[in-house]
Amino acid sequence: MKTSAIQKTDWQGVFAVPPLARHRDAVRSINWEASGKIAAHIHKGGVTRLIYGGNAFLYHITLAEFEALLDWLSSLDDALWAIPSAGPSFGRLMDQAPILRRYKFPTVMHLPCGDPRDAKGLEAGLTDFANACGLPLILYLKEENNFGADKLAGLDAVARMVDKGLCIGIKYAVVRQDPTQDAYLTALLERVDKSIVVSGIGERPAIIHMQQFQLPGYTTGSGCIGSAFTQQMFELCQAGDRAAAAALRERFIPLEDIRDALGPARVLHAATTAAGIAEAGAIPPFLTELTSEQQAALPAAVASLLA
Repeated sequence: MKTSAIQKTDWQGVFAVPPLARHRDAVRSINWEASGKIAAHIHKGGVTRLIYGGNAFLYHITLAEFEALLDWLSSLDDALWAIPSAGPSFGRLMDQAPILRRYKFPTVMHLPCGDPRDAKGLEAGLTDFANACGLPLILYLKEENNFGADKLAGLDAVARMVDKGLCIGIKYAVVRQDPTQDAYLTALLERVDKSIVVSGIGERPAIIHMQQFQLPGYTTGSGCIGSAFTQQMFELCQAGDRAAAAALRERFIPLEDIRDALGPARVLHAATTAAGIAEAGAIPPFLTELTSEQQAALPAAVASLLA
């Protein structure tokens, strides 16, 4: 597992956001063997950056599971950059901080908080967490109000954290009907260096984010299944071949449509099993697994990612 300090060039790539497999036992314990198969499949396709976050249901992970996850991530191949996520609440962050301190991760991502918050308060709490765990953070902007109702005050807080070295990367994942029109992203890039901002919504807006907004890379859920194809798409974007990248992106749309309709994380979990990569197993509460009728659409949706 990568432990060296992060350079700006490290953001130039595809960041897979994999599921964590679980057993179908009474406590839905994490299946490390199956999770390893998922990580190996992603790596085999050429993707070496892994963020364990929402698709791994880390919002609902216990502290004991969190420590076990860090142990497991630390054991992964040195060619992989494995990034854990923490939070989202302040109390959970501070409980996780001393656990993170025992390891050599170069960064940790903060999961977006939906609880009462404002820009200065969140900035203060995340500063406390960064100091407590001894790591710079990746901030995850999933909604315009993630840093409070005052959107521009929130972006100013993000910029201050970047300037202070408390934040070294940003996952930008605000969904737009037309990603070419994004005043919030534009305002963010007026405040921070675009070289540390990664597109965070999968393949659908990635080409526009990389070419129009010049972001260095993107995250992917469906690319955990089609890792070779998403790596090729990234390389085409880097080369400026938008038409070829767009043609390759079409392979991802059937599964992305189902994920948008039924929930990205739980669909990816079931799709990993449907693709034959590993038995992903149960998912933790507060979500339920797909019904058998919903799962029936998955084999056709993943077929184009495995060809």
